Amino acid sequence: MRSLSTLLLGLLAIAAPMSVTLANDIKHGALVLSQPWTRATPPGSKVAAGYMRIKNTGSEADRLVSATSEIAGVVEIHEMKMIDGVMKMRALPNGITIAPGAEEELKPGGNHIMFMALKGQIAKGDTVSARLVFENAGAVTVSFEAAKIGAQEPGHHAGHHGHDMKKK
Repeated sequence: MRSLSTLLLGLLAIAAPMSVTLANDIKHGALVLSQPWTRATPPGSKVAAGYMRIKNTGSEADRLVSATSEIAGVVEIHEMKMIDGVMKMRALPNGITIAPGAEEELKPGGNHIMFMALKGQIAKGDTVSARLVFENAGAVTVSFEAAKIGAQEPGHHAGHHGHDMKKK
């Protein structure tokens, strides 16, 4: 009996961190949205970006067509890419297509959601809510957790709850 208890405790220790990672996944139609995050902003900043992974588990392409958020006057879908040795950013008015079985990563230096005309500062640990609209899957509300200023990947704040930007 003791070895069974030890085995179960060991399995729980392995599974617990996995459940924290999976808790950030949002299943929406054929799409799985993972690890939505943003960066904290310095005082007075008027822009921020949202990042995540979007996996299409379906048999048809889908497309992220628009986004809105109460923290920003304008929200656009953007790309950044190197053109003639210069990093350039531009809006993608037709959105981002996610092919069937493919995964699109919104990340620093690449495609991202651009929050502009911010209505307040985003602090590390804050949650930024945004409504994303997909061509086939429809609308879904996503909470982006703010990592530190300049972060290149999502922060890990298990058990930490910052204040919600919607209340500002």
